[in-house]
Amino acid sequence: MNWLQAFVLGIVQGLTEFLPISSTAHLRIVPHYLGWGDPGAAFSAVIQLGTLAAVFVYFANDIKGLAIAAFDGLRYRNLKHSPESLLAWSIAFGTIPIAVLGLSFKDLIETEARGLHIIGTTLIVLALALMASERIGKRNMGMQELSFWKIQFIGLCQALALVPGCSRSGSTIMGGLFIGLKRHEAARFSFLLGLPAIGASGLLEFFDLLDAGLGEEGLLNIGVGILAAAASGYLSIGFLLRFLQKYGTDTFSIYRILLGGIILYGVNTQVTP
Repeated sequence: MNWLQAFVLGIVQGLTEFLPISSTAHLRIVPHYLGWGDPGAAFSAVIQLGTLAAVFVYFANDIKGLAIAAFDGLRYRNLKHSPESLLAWSIAFGTIPIAVLGLSFKDLIETEARGLHIIGTTLIVLALALMASERIGKRNMGMQELSFWKIQFIGLCQALALVPGCSRSGSTIMGGLFIGLKRHEAARFSFLLGLPAIGASGLLEFFDLLDAGLGEEGLLNIGVGILAAAASGYLSIGFLLRFLQKYGTDTFSIYRILLGGIILYGVNTQVTP
């Protein structure tokens, strides 16, 4: 791809990573309809480093506090030293499911799972689950009230994002709503829980690309994509938090259902490959 394509896909990544509409699905769909072909799972993972940077900037104080609390837990040899220490280490353990499953099914995720029929289906299925969480969840809990096991449940939900089309933010927000988090608190926790997974997968794929011989042009294109994703991702975070304080997630669910239906219709009528 050229730098312009990398820039466009970086914008798409940043805008869709945090909205519960699946960045992977859009990074597969947008280039297809523009005639660019599939950029690949590796590129998609690497430019997530831009959205990772956006989270670090937007939630700098939260992340600093959690890091200090995590070290305090080690210093005092008590991971439950404070509510913040428990939260920090619960997030670390909550990352284990997506890490284990991601490494175990890496080849499948990067090949067969990127089929448009799978993406179309998972867009719809996760939308229905998200709508159910809106109606079942009590939405009366703050992030600091989460217990260890509730965080592990959200961590398991996050692992659904390994299937293209599910959406990491969508699955974690859904899990948060099911256990009673307020909407904007579920979104905030989704951003923080995703830090280890996004960082690890992005760096792993980046080193794999370097080993494969990325070249100067490839490095430039990835750099452009990361910067574009960081800028658009920062704007996306603010938009989602403000939106969820006033409205629910049904707007995103309806969008997912419509998009998934269009994709499946195209696949079944052989308009798309």
